[in-house]
Amino acid sequence: MEFTIKSGSPEKQRSACVVAGVFDNRKLSLSAELIDRASNGYISEIIRRGDMEGKLGATLLLHNVRGTLADRVLLVGLGKERDFRDREFRSAIRSAVKLLNETGSYEAVLYLTEEKVKRREVVWRVEHAVVVAMEAVYRFEQMKSQPTEVRRPLRKLTLSVPQRSDLTAGEAAAARGLAIAHGMDLARDLGNLPGNVCTPAYLGERATQLGAEFPDIGVKVLERKECEELGMGSFLSVTNGSEQPPRFIVLEYMKSVRKAKPCVLVGKGITFDTGGISLKPGLDMDQMKFDMCGAASVLGTFRAIAEMKAQVNVVGLIPACENMPSGRATKPGDIVTSMSGQTIEILNTDAEGRLILADALTYAERYEPEAVVDIATLTGAMVISLGHVASGLFSNNETLARALLTAGDDAYDRAWQLPMWDDYQEGLASNFADFANISGRAGGSITAACFLSRFAKKYEWAHLDIAGTAWKEGKEKGATGRPVPLLTTWLLAREAPA
Repeated sequence: MEFTIKSGSPEKQRSACVVAGVFDNRKLSLSAELIDRASNGYISEIIRRGDMEGKLGATLLLHNVRGTLADRVLLVGLGKERDFRDREFRSAIRSAVKLLNETGSYEAVLYLTEEKVKRREVVWRVEHAVVVAMEAVYRFEQMKSQPTEVRRPLRKLTLSVPQRSDLTAGEAAAARGLAIAHGMDLARDLGNLPGNVCTPAYLGERATQLGAEFPDIGVKVLERKECEELGMGSFLSVTNGSEQPPRFIVLEYMKSVRKAKPCVLVGKGITFDTGGISLKPGLDMDQMKFDMCGAASVLGTFRAIAEMKAQVNVVGLIPACENMPSGRATKPGDIVTSMSGQTIEILNTDAEGRLILADALTYAERYEPEAVVDIATLTGAMVISLGHVASGLFSNNETLARALLTAGDDAYDRAWQLPMWDDYQEGLASNFADFANISGRAGGSITAACFLSRFAKKYEWAHLDIAGTAWKEGKEKGATGRPVPLLTTWLLAREAPA
């Protein structure tokens, strides 16, 4: 979809559709008032009849409104004006774009970006309007023999800003939003692909393609022999039972204008997780194709920052493999030696994500990083703790944790910090190895983070558990593209002039 920025009065727009807001209790927004005046009170008359109450997300499409140059006027409910915040703004944008995409309005001018959102400037509104609009029209139909045909899909969306002085900043914000949306689309596409297509080798190929599309991204893909030479015994223990060979993917984007140590993103890339010998129940096991969404988010974030030409130094590390049961599979009770030299007693082969991340976190040391963030669909316990709203955040550095939380709030891709006190480490004790890969059921997400922390002692580190946020279930089943917005916003905040 194409996005442009414009400043002007709504009744003067020659367009297939002009979109204006109505607050709860039938209060017209400024743009709706201007259309109302031009139409000699036609909008007010419609409102008085009760066709539009202003409830959040409600829509009313009007044709041939007198006094305007647009073919249609779309009224969108904004809810209570005093409560018009991030969630309400994004909900109104989503409702508008979904309707536009279904009604033949191939282009439209959106005035919702002029509405005041508490604590948010116009650039935030423009950027988020682009991201939400792209989310609203996203479809994954690559695997269907006959994709659904949209008769006249929305192809161009013009976002209105209050003043001409906002145009330049608005254009930059739209470009940021589109880059983030493209990154999310890539992450969603990878997550939605089935496990028989999106294998570790396929992830390596897509990373290589990304490097070809954006030459600023350097890509290196290590195969089993190279991982063995590096001593990645923890990572390779997970892939033992699979016919699919593992890949360890390294991405480098070094574009900072100053000499800066890189930030490292580590993404869990289990392309399908049966649980191994500790086999999962069959119900909903198909969703374990999403167990590589951490890896997908790293690739999506790299796409976003490369499209923006962000002036940052970033490294991406993706350990990719399957976790399958077979005669060669790792067994509960087996002991492996990680790349760090620490030994691990594997009490549960379904706690495999932390095993592949452990060696990736050790590999990250060679970059002497400024900070390391790993992203993983790590624990079902996180879904119980935070549901599907917030990702879990753990860190050994409060400044880093606060920066990530702030980025998540700004990106509306929120995280919540949980404790990681030393008391929780005790559950990982083992009689036979340096430590075990699991503790008891209590505090499972926390003890998983404690396990990872043992491989991240040489740098500032944070762990994002996205088990509850990486995909949706039910009618809207599919990958979400999170936390690409959070990660991209965090990295952009670290840009610095020379």
